[in-house]
Amino acid sequence: MPHPVDVHVGKRIRHRRWLVGKTQQQLAEHVGIKFQQIQKYETGANRVSASRLWDIADALDVPVSFFFEGFEERPATAAAPESNIPADLLGDKEALDLVRSYYAIPENQRRRLFELARVLSDVA
Repeated sequence: MPHPVDVHVGKRIRHRRWLVGKTQQQLAEHVGIKFQQIQKYETGANRVSASRLWDIADALDVPVSFFFEGFEERPATAAAPESNIPADLLGDKEALDLVRSYYAIPENQRRRLFELARVLSDVA
């Protein structure tokens, strides 16, 4: 059974990779390993060594500490009771795609879209 830290680090690798728009193959080539190894890291099946994590952080343009942000010793169960936001928002590929698309919109249109979303959420 994978260690919770390995699972968390793997999720953070996957999330950052998605955010920057890299494939597993592209990340693997940058780091000098096979893409299957990236798959194993991302699922937590294999542990990432310190030197490999350093290389991955460099390839994804983040500090090594990025991969440990948000880790809690107790497993995250659900979001806050009064919230509809999932506890692992970054784990949702659709949410990441939405954020990436949102920032691709010109700023003046993005502001209007944001205001529309705010109004719609108040109505719901």
